Amino acid sequence: MDEAAAPMAGDDAVDRKRTRLVIAASSVGTVFEWYDFFIWGTLTASGILQRSFFPPGDELLATLLAWATFAVGFAFRPLGAILFGYLGDRLGRKYTFLVTITLMGVATAGIGLIPSYAAIGVAAPLLIILLRILQGLALGGEYGGAAIYVAEHSPPGKAGFYTSFIQASVVGGFILSLAVVLLFKSLVSAEAWSAWGWRMPFLFSILLLAVSLWMRLKLSESPVFKALKEAGETAANPFKEAFTYPGNLKRLFVALFGIAAGLTVIWYTAMFSMLDFLQRSMRIEATTSQLIVGGAALLGLVFFVGTGALSDRIGRKKPIVIGYALTLILLFPIFWLVGWAAGDGAGAAAGATFVPEAWRIAIIVGAILAMMCLSGMTYGSVAALLSEMFPARIRYSSMSIPYHFGTGYFGGFLPLISAYIVSRTGDPYSGLWYTWGVVAMALVVTVLWLPETVGKRRDDSEGPPG
Repeated sequence: MDEAAAPMAGDDAVDRKRTRLVIAASSVGTVFEWYDFFIWGTLTASGILQRSFFPPGDELLATLLAWATFAVGFAFRPLGAILFGYLGDRLGRKYTFLVTITLMGVATAGIGLIPSYAAIGVAAPLLIILLRILQGLALGGEYGGAAIYVAEHSPPGKAGFYTSFIQASVVGGFILSLAVVLLFKSLVSAEAWSAWGWRMPFLFSILLLAVSLWMRLKLSESPVFKALKEAGETAANPFKEAFTYPGNLKRLFVALFGIAAGLTVIWYTAMFSMLDFLQRSMRIEATTSQLIVGGAALLGLVFFVGTGALSDRIGRKKPIVIGYALTLILLFPIFWLVGWAAGDGAGAAAGATFVPEAWRIAIIVGAILAMMCLSGMTYGSVAALLSEMFPARIRYSSMSIPYHFGTGYFGGFLPLISAYIVSRTGDPYSGLWYTWGVVAMALVVTVLWLPETVGKRRDDSEGPPG
């Protein structure tokens, strides 16, 4: 029998080696998959993809097109959630997320092989869009599979802590994308990096895919799904049942507008908007900006794991509500503090970039850590929460669909919408109003309709009340 094959009945029966394998394989695969998806955003923030794949001559237009291409992947995540959610509820958790990670790795490596706009013209962005669509489809199936797999292996009272590593893995994918970019930039000259070196982070995905597949092939199927299958209780049509199962429409609504939409705009604002803000608005040198944001993100991982563990004790709802409320109060002040510490870009001549003094960098890192804390409060326990909200027989579909609609559209289009607002107003802080508005909506929905799910058995045939 595989190491992860047997279900866990309680704390006394937990096989430590099996638990480590389940968490490690699921988390590492999630890190790699999000790395694949985020590498486009990381390089777009540095400006290099605009010059490679889009028409020259208009920097703002090229930037908007690059962020629009970033958003395309998110736009197709819900379709991937529907497709792979169906397969996950019908065929199993394990094999579905093996397929998704393979699709993602191949599509990412493909981006690194596409000729430039100068070489093949408009075919270059069209091919990129196609590969971003494949990435979006893959990611639509990955997150739900990994989160549910870990949740269904978790012993009673530990789901928040165990699944928090999946949540932290999303941040880990962003950190890895920055680290790999910085590594390859250090290995080649600036001229080589601009000409062809930027392709190496995309091609690096093949190695990550091999490692992830090797680890995940060691896993066995989720014990909850195995029990459903042996009892003949798997859903005949999970997609249909997700919308017709008693009480599920309300749960889908809350998961989409109260959970996925709110948490994702905070996370993308903390990472991608902050990175873009430092580089384009504050004119801080690209490598310095990447080191600042990446370092703060790494330190901020503790907030995700800590919130997951805390939610096992005080509930899932309370940290999310508090995190949303604090975001509405602190969002603008945090960015104002970053702008002040960066000298509002005044230290750089027009068109030039600069490196701030050490004390200014320290303040900026502290401000980003504050954003990471807010993100951790609203994100750290969400895999456990969503797994507990929905019945086991349709859990993969019910969890994935609202999550990827919310994160795909509210979060995926955030960089594009924010950049457009800033370009129209000329105010580098004006794009934050989009984040503020979405979080305000999410807070209302969460306060009014989100049920507390701690203590609900994850293999029950019914979801939580409400």
